[in-house]
Amino acid sequence: MKIKDLVNYWDKHARGRLTRDAYYANLSDQHRKRLEKLAALYPMKSSQDLMRDLISAALDELETSFPYVQGSKVVAFDEDGFEIYEDSGMTPRFISLSQKHIQDLKARQYESVA
Repeated sequence: MKIKDLVNYWDKHARGRLTRDAYYANLSDQHRKRLEKLAALYPMKSSQDLMRDLISAALDELETSFPYVQGSKVVAFDEDGFEIYEDSGMTPRFISLSQKHIQDLKARQYESVA
């Protein structure tokens, strides 16, 4: 999700699965005031909800901003027959680590239910 899409997201009151883990962040006075203004615009959203959505959108945008770094392995061919090389940049590593952490979270959730 892009940062610019958050307003539409908030307007629709989308829902999703949340972890039980809590994270805390100290904000500068300037950012705290901006968050309070945003919370005033969306009184049905808590400051925690707004912060979670902002961080989620920023992480999604960060993932798509990693530059492609051409690797040495051909992984496919395009419609014109040209070689497509693996991405040896940060994107594959980020995705791999994300999947690992998601599996860890799911395992912890299953353990807490059992």
